[in-house]
Parts: sequence; structure tokens; C-alpha cells
Amino acid sequence: MNTRASRLSDLDPIDSANECINVVIETPRGARTKLAYDRERAAFVVKKVLPQGMSFPFDFGFIPSTAGDDGDPLDVLVLMDEPVPIGTVVPSRLIGVIEAVQTEKDGEEEENHRIIAVSEACELFAQVRKLADLPDAVTAQIEHFFISYNEQAGKKFEPTARSGRKRAEKILEQGRRRRGHRGRKKARAERSR
Repeated sequence: MNTRASRLSDLDPIDSANECINVVIETPRGARTKLAYDRERAAFVVKKVLPQGMSFPFDFGFIPSTAGDDGDPLDVLVLMDEPVPIGTVVPSRLIGVIEAVQTEKDGEEEENHRIIAVSEACELFAQVRKLADLPDAVTAQIEHFFISYNEQAGKKFEPTARSGRKRAEKILEQGRRRRGHRGRKKARAERSR
């Protein structure tokens, strides 16, 4: 097992050196191939290939040691000047969240918010401190991407709100607690074997 990769999902979600979040990049900006980190295999696996003409508008990854409603780590779209390699840890500052309801093929609905962050190393978006600082066209492009991405998979992604950093921080804290709770349950189950 690749020790470096096996630790990616267990990194601290907060970079204590600069109080930013740590984001592990799964899919770089401009990529058509959607990758996801598989904790059991300690590797990045191909999930799907997007149609011709469609690609990720910014780097996409996850916040380690968190869990969303779906059980996966919290998703993050990271704004930065250049795409970075898969598996790179990018210290980033939260600027907000696009809150959304996702309807699965079977009609089941779940919240599937998209946290938005800016890389600390980014120059292009260096002045952006909150989601409202982004040009509306950029935020609309992000929303359109997720709507189209889900449509081509037979799902529906419906943005319900554009919220600021405080809401993103609350979602992060909920994700940390959710992951901690699941981690304790899993450890108890393993001890009882």
C-alpha cells in the first residue's frame, strides 16, 4: 500500500501554519477525466470521462478528515492560477459555498453543497475574500458546470443559495464532526471483531 496516498484522506483539514484548509486535488482544472480518491486502495481512481467539450473549470478536490451527507469527504472547487497535479495538497482559504440539492436517478434528494476556496498561492484571485467578491459570471460558470455535469449523468443539481465564508465554515465543522463520529464507530466495530 502506498503510505503517502493512504494518509491523504486522514490529513488534518486545517493547515495550522496559516489557518487555511487543506485541499487534496483529485481532478485538475481543464481535465475531462473525473478522478476520486479511494481510501481503501489508497489510490486515485477514474470515475468517469466527461463528454467532448466539457472539462473542469477549476481544480476540484476534497477536504481530508471530513464527511458530507453522502459519506464522502467534503468537495471543494479551488480557484488558482494554474492546475496542479493530482494528489497535491493545496492550502486554501474558504470564500463561500454554493448550496444545492442533488436529485439522483432514482428520485432521491440529498444536499450536495460545493465549497469554494482560493489557493493561498493564487495571484489572480488574491483579493477575493468572499464569494460575493467573485464576478457573477465566474460563479454562474461554476453553477452551470455542476448543473451540466449532473445532467449528463442523469441527475439534477439545483443551486439553492450562494452563501459566504461563515456558512462554508459551518459546513466544514459539520463535516469534521461527521467524519469523527463515523471514525469512532468504525474503530469500535473493528475492536469488537
